[in-house]
Amino acid sequence: MSTKKRILFIANEMSPYLELTEFAEIINKLAVKSNDTGLEVRCIMPRFGVINERRHRLHEVVRLSGINVSIDGDDYPLIIKVASLPNARLQVYFLDNEDFFKRKSVFHDEQEKWMPDNDLRTVLFCKGALETVKKFGWPPDIIHCSGWMTGLIPMFIKTAYKREPVFSNSKIVYTIGQNTFKEKLGAQFLKLATINDNVTKKELEFFKETTNSAMFRGGASFADGISFGAEKVDKKLLDEFSKVKGKKILKYNEESDLTDYLQLYTDLAG
Repeated sequence: MSTKKRILFIANEMSPYLELTEFAEIINKLAVKSNDTGLEVRCIMPRFGVINERRHRLHEVVRLSGINVSIDGDDYPLIIKVASLPNARLQVYFLDNEDFFKRKSVFHDEQEKWMPDNDLRTVLFCKGALETVKKFGWPPDIIHCSGWMTGLIPMFIKTAYKREPVFSNSKIVYTIGQNTFKEKLGAQFLKLATINDNVTKKELEFFKETTNSAMFRGGASFADGISFGAEKVDKKLLDEFSKVKGKKILKYNEESDLTDYLQLYTDLAG
């Protein structure tokens, strides 16, 4: 891969800030390894309230202020914060919103009940991440999405954002991980995800079950490359995407190292 190719990691978890599955540590190592091999790296994740701002030295990025995300006729302001990844010279950007990300829990409340607004929080994060990249004015060559919460992003890039110059040359890698919830995002999710006229029922069909697996299926269906980020993933997804034509596939291998991912990025970016 030629020097200064740009790679953007979008994830709902990343070590050391939030670790929900083992892939949080892999994303950390991939970001550092990519940076060490000469790629220009940035990372985006939600600023969940469980992330300690003082310990991780988050601070607001004033030049990125003023981002408002429109969803289903309502506008939601975003505050963009940044931290330097420990022991690496690269930046992690955090999307914050007073109403949706400040609470001191992630997807379930203190009583382990599924948060009823996880549908809106998901759409807000996915659209907000892409709006933040537009504000950067930083066109990524590779966008690696991981975590079910990023499932809409590949579809958005191929539909709602397909005319945005910042994404015109972006190739997307999507990681199918282990299922972490049994609930559904609910009946309003597809309506909220219809962020403009380019998102139609045809595209949303992949997400219609609004389950954990449906989010993975939708993300993988619109990606250019697919990886499996855990040994135990939904068997239907494993069978469906292990040999899908027209996509680069990276199968899960406990013994594999990060160079497999770097090769995948190289193959896609050219």
